[in-house]
Amino acid sequence: MANTLLKVSGLKVAYGGIQAVKGVSFEVNEGELVSLIGANGAGKTTTLKAVTGIQPVAAGEIEYLGKSIKGQGAWDLVKQGLVMVPEGRGVFSRMSITENLQMGAFVRNDREIEVDIEKVFGIFPRLKERRNQLAGTMSGGEQQMLAMGRALMARPKVLLMDEPSMGLSPIMVDKIFEVVNEIHGRGVTVLLVEQNASRALQLATRGYVMDSGEVTMSGNAKTLLNDPKVRAAYLGE
Repeated sequence: MANTLLKVSGLKVAYGGIQAVKGVSFEVNEGELVSLIGANGAGKTTTLKAVTGIQPVAAGEIEYLGKSIKGQGAWDLVKQGLVMVPEGRGVFSRMSITENLQMGAFVRNDREIEVDIEKVFGIFPRLKERRNQLAGTMSGGEQQMLAMGRALMARPKVLLMDEPSMGLSPIMVDKIFEVVNEIHGRGVTVLLVEQNASRALQLATRGYVMDSGEVTMSGNAKTLLNDPKVRAAYLGE
């Protein structure tokens, strides 16, 4: 039986009187790459913010490693291995690449931080070439690489990625999805939130489709990729 690392049940999130997430349920099992897809405004980012303690939860339950984490702050969750790469990257623009990676390890107190920085440089050779460059002077794609590398420095058990391909050139999109696949291949469990439904489902083990704050479909990723409703709504067919 699969070991469930993250389980969300009946999650509701509201902004004032507007209910943005309306009873969403999903789970992520150890070793999976799960994609949460949907159009802009479907509630995907709000869901991730609620899971990671950034956005208050109106109702429902969030379990991580078999225990409720509802109401815990993002800081505590990162220490427990639940780590998010935020939409928009959020790099520290006035810090160097190396300093950004060190910030990703801020919750750690072991002696292997430099070893892990070199591992990140192995995944992202471009970052190694520019390790002393200020993050704010990098391209959008390079900043996305840095945001992903910074998250890996926290040694995540579950890595949540929010729209990693947004606003990038087609070549850089290819690179980012290639790296997502590599990270998963290294044993990291991944929850990938994406508008690029085709690419996300091609990589995933399972998928969930969100629409207007609700999960409307779920199942095997390849099955969803070939579903006429999904193809019509998200793949322009």
